[in-house]
Amino acid sequence: MTLSLIVNPFAGGGRTARELNGVEAALRRLGLDHHVERTRSLDHARELALAAAQAGETAVAFGGDGLIGAVADALRHTDGVLGVLPGGRGNDFVRMLGIPGSPQAACETLAHGEVRRLDLGVVGDKTFIGIASCGFDSEANRIANETTLVRGRLVYAYGLLRALAGWRPAGFTITVDGGAPRTVTGYTVAAANSRYYGGGMMLAPDATLQDGMLDVVLILETPKLRFLRRAPAVFTGAHVRLDNVELLRGRRIEIAASRPFTVYADGDPIAELPATVGVLPGAIRTLVPSTTTSPATTYSATTA
Repeated sequence: MTLSLIVNPFAGGGRTARELNGVEAALRRLGLDHHVERTRSLDHARELALAAAQAGETAVAFGGDGLIGAVADALRHTDGVLGVLPGGRGNDFVRMLGIPGSPQAACETLAHGEVRRLDLGVVGDKTFIGIASCGFDSEANRIANETTLVRGRLVYAYGLLRALAGWRPAGFTITVDGGAPRTVTGYTVAAANSRYYGGGMMLAPDATLQDGMLDVVLILETPKLRFLRRAPAVFTGAHVRLDNVELLRGRRIEIAASRPFTVYADGDPIAELPATVGVLPGAIRTLVPSTTTSPATTYSATTA
């Protein structure tokens, strides 16, 4: 099958543009026919993805999670196939799939992977591939997206520290699958389709992309210094054992808050509270490593 390589040339601080020649060389070595399409916007990426599906081509998103999410959104509930190559700051979706962190090495999955149906999260008419979160995360994401002082994965740590300085606890009301509303005070409410966000933070260690469910993570009130001291635990998933973290699961999550917050997903704003987050089971056909490859050992953060 021909690959339509949908490239965000500005992703990862220009990383995709620098890596493109090496990726094309790897694709030629693997005998994969392809053509390159450079995106002008996420809407343009959606158009390119639909054109690829209509032509019977695999739409390969080469960029960050935002680009991958846009291409996945365009292909949902179609016969189109999504391929992914890491080119952004966080690369959390490829991490979840067990795809190599080097774009050239990740081309092997395009050549030898298998197609599986994966879930998408949804808020209103907008979908996401990873984790939708709000509260403290809203502030940290906004700061990370706006800064020009810090690049790469360090931008997430910068966003966290800047957001924490001015943070005050908020009240959240969460309703799962139409049950009794739950009101809590704290930092963050997240509805996770995948395990990772923020460049490798394992917020929802038990989340999978094929169970038709969302894992809900509540980070409750705790002093700022304790929150900061405990923050590194999220990279291993050990934070879920802390006394200010609660886990829920469901298919439909209604979230409201005591003050306005933007919901972010895949690194971009997706909705304003109050919002309802749902899941679209098996919505997207995706090329993933074959079952003979262990996802736990494939991704290399040092090459990301």
